Amino acid sequence: MARQIQHPGHPGRGKFKIYIGMSAGVGKSYRMLQEAHAMLRNGVNIQIGYIETHGRKETEALVAGLPIIPRRQTFYKGKLLDEMDLNAILLLSPEWVVVDELAHSNIAGSRNEKRWQDVLELLQAGINVISAVNIQHMESINSQVKVITGVDVHERVPDSMLQIADEVVNIDLTADELITRLKEGKIYDKGKVETALTNFFQSEKILQLRELALKEVASQVERKVVTEVPRNRQMRHERFLACISSNEEVAKKVIRKTARLAAYYHGDWYVLYVQTPKESTGRINLAVQRHLINNLKLATELGAEVIQVQHSNVAEAIMDIAKEKDITTVCIGKPHISLFGILLRTNIFNQLLKTLSAHETDLVILS
Repeated sequence: MARQIQHPGHPGRGKFKIYIGMSAGVGKSYRMLQEAHAMLRNGVNIQIGYIETHGRKETEALVAGLPIIPRRQTFYKGKLLDEMDLNAILLLSPEWVVVDELAHSNIAGSRNEKRWQDVLELLQAGINVISAVNIQHMESINSQVKVITGVDVHERVPDSMLQIADEVVNIDLTADELITRLKEGKIYDKGKVETALTNFFQSEKILQLRELALKEVASQVERKVVTEVPRNRQMRHERFLACISSNEEVAKKVIRKTARLAAYYHGDWYVLYVQTPKESTGRINLAVQRHLINNLKLATELGAEVIQVQHSNVAEAIMDIAKEKDITTVCIGKPHISLFGILLRTNIFNQLLKTLSAHETDLVILS
């Protein structure tokens, strides 16, 4: 049954907190239980709606002393299975409830097909929820996960569940730490360790999944800043504008160095070519035009958004684009012009500096 996902911030809606990790065993359930104990000590009515310990002793030890809502038992294909009792949680209506395994598929015939749909009902009923999910279960990156791990993950959660969350917290470990936990038997039974090491738990795969998890949480934090922090108090995200001419070698250097800057600062970046009347299609040398096309192609391959404009005044064109794209840093090549040329252009250059300064935009001259 499809359900419309609305933001929990609506009046009467419960708050929603998600712990996300790169894989099983990073400590999401452990962290949720720690938080539950802290809330309980502070007199908060928090109960365990569903927790999956996977037989991990450290996690099981934390369950003790927490109020647990009994699971409902049901027969499915001849087996007696435990499921979260949604009706019981709604009836008891605790202030907070821990619901593990957000991507879980409920037994056929359940009220909802997926556990994330159960969570939506709880939020709509005004119950605050703490949940957890692994990054590989997010819908939009399913294809990326398959490329990384070779596994097609069938239990998936719509990205909108992260978007409606009040808080998304990443539980992070290095690849070495996670593999050490696996070898110590803290994730799976000893009999499953060797198989896990040769399949999913390889450093290269873990590192890529870790990157996905970090990027996802960073994206959620950025979205929260945009919606909740007044614009005049927000930090500006780095946005670079590489300004190139038809000079092949200088343009190539500017593109590559700006690409590295953008990668270092995790910023968006653009490449701007201003076509002046003297370089119009009918006047530009064919060899120069070919090199220009190759450089613009290089910029695209390196992740830039290419912008081409026609303008008689290069400085004015740069200023216009810098303002339109909210650029934080303009990157240009070292000018290959005579002293007389520099003097002639002083007013234009000063105008460019003044305009960029007014918008708190840096100018970097790349050698």
